[in-house]
Amino acid sequence: MKEMNVDVAVIGAGTAGLAAYRAAIAAGRRAVIIEGGPYGTTCARVGCMPSKLLIAAAEAVHASEKWDAFGLRLDGSVRVDGEAVMARVKRERDRFVGFVLKGVDGIPAAHKLRGYARFASERSLVVGDDVVVTFGSAVIATGSSPAVPGILKPAGDRLIVNDDVFEWNDLPKSVAVFGPGVIGLEIGQALHRLGVRVAMFGRENHVGPFSDPQVREYARLAFADEFPLHADAHVSSVERGGDGVRIHYRDAAGKPVSADFQWLIATTGRSPNVHGLGLEHTGVELDDRGVPLFDRHTMQCGNSRIFIAGDVNNDLPLLHEAADEGKIAGHNAARFPDVQPGLRRTPMSVVFSDPQLATAGARHADLEPGSFVTGEVSFEDQGRARVMLRNKGLLHVYVDKATSRLAGAEMMGPDAEHIAHLLAWAMQSGMTVQRALDMPFYHPVVEEGLRTALRDALARLESA
Repeated sequence: MKEMNVDVAVIGAGTAGLAAYRAAIAAGRRAVIIEGGPYGTTCARVGCMPSKLLIAAAEAVHASEKWDAFGLRLDGSVRVDGEAVMARVKRERDRFVGFVLKGVDGIPAAHKLRGYARFASERSLVVGDDVVVTFGSAVIATGSSPAVPGILKPAGDRLIVNDDVFEWNDLPKSVAVFGPGVIGLEIGQALHRLGVRVAMFGRENHVGPFSDPQVREYARLAFADEFPLHADAHVSSVERGGDGVRIHYRDAAGKPVSADFQWLIATTGRSPNVHGLGLEHTGVELDDRGVPLFDRHTMQCGNSRIFIAGDVNNDLPLLHEAADEGKIAGHNAARFPDVQPGLRRTPMSVVFSDPQLATAGARHADLEPGSFVTGEVSFEDQGRARVMLRNKGLLHVYVDKATSRLAGAEMMGPDAEHIAHLLAWAMQSGMTVQRALDMPFYHPVVEEGLRTALRDALARLESA
């Protein structure tokens, strides 16, 4: 067995792992980064970037469908060339992956180990079959993998996960999407707008990232108006048959329905990659999913010399959070046992559907009932939104009664990605609702809708 002794061992070369490795090196420590799978982050290979490429093509088609309402006339029709769409998606995806690989190539060869790692003790790892790494501290950054419910598995070779979509050479004729969450809504709506027959299936009316009942219901109705969305589907069985898959379920009226699709895409969540890590040899305490319990401000697992960062910790599976967590974990692994809290920013998430969905700060479900007021605006009559024919959406802003500070928001609407940023910055700055209203608002812009919601919240505070 080959032996290696390092100050910091990082398991996983994704966004969190690379950030942790760089932080340890910057602190002057001897570090190694270990990867058993392909290099290239989840975001670049199968997540953020290829999905946005598919969405961009869908948005271009959808824009042309509004031409008539604007008084524009086109002789002929717009035709979607599925092969050309997917060729661009893969070409640009590979370009983004190439940037990541270039960064990995810049890491000295002596600092990289190829192979799957497993803990042999609280101070050592076995990599592959022939390398033992003894470490002063370690960072687990092994990411996550798509989770597929058992009821979908009879679809056999017609069952795929969202990662597989970006390997298509052409667009299919039809797909059933299971899971109207962030990934399902983005991919499902994009495929629908590109001419694919799409039906979406969910459970208990969960839609997107929302916990606010009114915003969630608004989103459910908005998407269901565009394509079949069975947000509380009662699926009895799935079977492989003919050239595709058949789904048996009951509709909203309780009537049995069977529907055939070419493919079934499971976007039903992701599972932390902790299986096979040998965590039982580390002494760290695990939750019911086998993930180490950790402090989200230090990323430390209990009082151990092991830290955890990125999607594997099952906290906030977003690229910017993974980068922050990796940096914190790397810093603390390098300075162990002098562990210090790192900067955790105001939470923010965006779904790049149309309209966009977003949350900033605390979600509705995170807040104590009765401790806040809700400011509301509908985008249906908001000036700039109507001008652009993008007037669909609902924004709720939550304001703490005791301090008048902005506490959180859930929203569906045009350019929600920008409004979410404004709100997250305001929350991290500790702004009160009045202070936010003192900020400049141009006219006519979509952000004026935010001002309307803030004014509504202030009025409710004053009457509370």
